[in-house]
Amino acid sequence: MTSNDIRELLARAMDSRRADRPDDARREFESAVDLARTRPLSIEFVAALKGLAQIERDSGRPEPAVALYEEAVTACRSLNHDFLLAHTVRHLGDVLQDLGSIERAEPCYLEALSLYERRADAPTLDVANTIRPMAILRETQGDTAEAVLLWTKALRLYAECNVPAGVEECERRLRNLTGERGD
Repeated sequence: MTSNDIRELLARAMDSRRADRPDDARREFESAVDLARTRPLSIEFVAALKGLAQIERDSGRPEPAVALYEEAVTACRSLNHDFLLAHTVRHLGDVLQDLGSIERAEPCYLEALSLYERRADAPTLDVANTIRPMAILRETQGDTAEAVLLWTKALRLYAECNVPAGVEECERRLRNLTGERGD
């Protein structure tokens, strides 16, 4: 079995997930994880773990998703891949925040943002998608001033990436935080 076999399983798993066949996607991601475990540590292994974690999250099973994301984060650190680590640790933060564990989610977002800030070539949409949950976290903590700053920054980045849904959410959240009406 080769890395191409893992990539093929990952492609089939993603197709199954997009086609709303979660049981097929789960089996394919599990097979990719099992196969990747027999090979040297790789980006494909991380992708398989993250895919399986997302299936768990989609299925309303956040606890197994946390364990899978934590394993993926550990693998990313070993691979020394900043963008992959930032993306993965942000997803870990998202699941932790979903579970109401903002004290564990916050360091994930801070690490992801730090990794992105160190690189001028950080993907703008990934940065926006990391600022967004951090803004939600600050709202949850009652830090309105910081939340407004973060939503404003996310708004600019979503506009730059031409993501209307992101822009709309940011504008709505800012109106709610500042008390402005959206006439």
